[in-house]
Amino acid sequence: MTQSLGLPYLYAIIITVVGSVVGSLILALNGLIGTSYGIPTMVSLRPIFGKEGSYIPTMLNVIQLIGWTAFELIIMSEAAYTISGPFFGDSTKIVWTIFFAIVCYFMMVFGPLIVIRQWLEKVALWISLATTCWITYLVLQNPINLNLGYIDTRTLLIAFDIVVAMPISWMPLVSDYTRFASTKRGGFIGTFLGYTFANIWFYTLGSALAIIGGTQTIVYSIALMLLGNIALLALLVDETDNAFADIYSAAVSIQNIFSKQKQWFIGLLITVISTIIALSIPIMAYEWFLLLIGAAFIPVFGIVFSDYFIINRGKYDRNSFFSLNYRINFKAIFSWIIGFISYWYFSYSIGFGGTIPSFIIAFTIYTLAKKVKI
Repeated sequence: MTQSLGLPYLYAIIITVVGSVVGSLILALNGLIGTSYGIPTMVSLRPIFGKEGSYIPTMLNVIQLIGWTAFELIIMSEAAYTISGPFFGDSTKIVWTIFFAIVCYFMMVFGPLIVIRQWLEKVALWISLATTCWITYLVLQNPINLNLGYIDTRTLLIAFDIVVAMPISWMPLVSDYTRFASTKRGGFIGTFLGYTFANIWFYTLGSALAIIGGTQTIVYSIALMLLGNIALLALLVDETDNAFADIYSAAVSIQNIFSKQKQWFIGLLITVISTIIALSIPIMAYEWFLLLIGAAFIPVFGIVFSDYFIINRGKYDRNSFFSLNYRINFKAIFSWIIGFISYWYFSYSIGFGGTIPSFIIAFTIYTLAKKVKI
């Protein structure tokens, strides 16, 4: 963010804090539906968009999850290559990409409860925490200019969009995991505080690494540090659970449409496609990929907010998740299209930043459409 947008570091910190709080609050509130009814995210859209109407965001979600899986595989292969060197010559990164794809696929087969309880809670969390503390300590040894200076308002708003897009990108997945929470309060607080804290820490750290490393990628910036290869090894530990989550949620999402298909088979297809993409597409379009996610899903969850919290006052009839009569809600589809268009208009036609306007516009149009019965 500091590199591509030319944003001074102190501005990057401020935008990171504000964007993380806003995005994580929206994420946590949306997770309440999954906790309340024990259903994954794409199924939770059925009372809003209709059973068949929910297939549209489902397919977009699968596309973005394939993209995220490919991105995670690229990051892991670069980190592993930096540690190992070219032991397979020009094919080394290909070997690492395929290796991590296989590991993440089998994590998906085991399922979230086993992965979380046996891997994340006992091993991965502590390795990642220790390593992040170490990298933070090393970053603090480097002088970074904290002067505010002048920055264009449009640049700030685009940076805000990028930060908010990170928790927003998990919104189509959130109920896949909050459905396992024991209480609504615990699921909400855990999601909000956990993601806010992590997003602020990692975005702030990433911005600093971008400044320190200059034109180098963050992976190589870490490698140049003291004990950098150990830090990269821990990065691999952390990234595997992200790729696992993407593959698992993509499989769960597809089951919203093809409920009788085996999860292991769907996950295998997702893994193969993501691996092919990781081996053929460069990483440079990352930030704009985040904006694309925001354009697609911020209006969706503006509509979710309206329908669940305003129209239905936080309560759904459980049968509405599985009813075959309620097929497509065209009011929701129309509101989503207008919200999607408004995101791109505000972001690219006038450079204002599309997150807040598209959310409010989709929310307002859907609320009015439901209230006045048009």
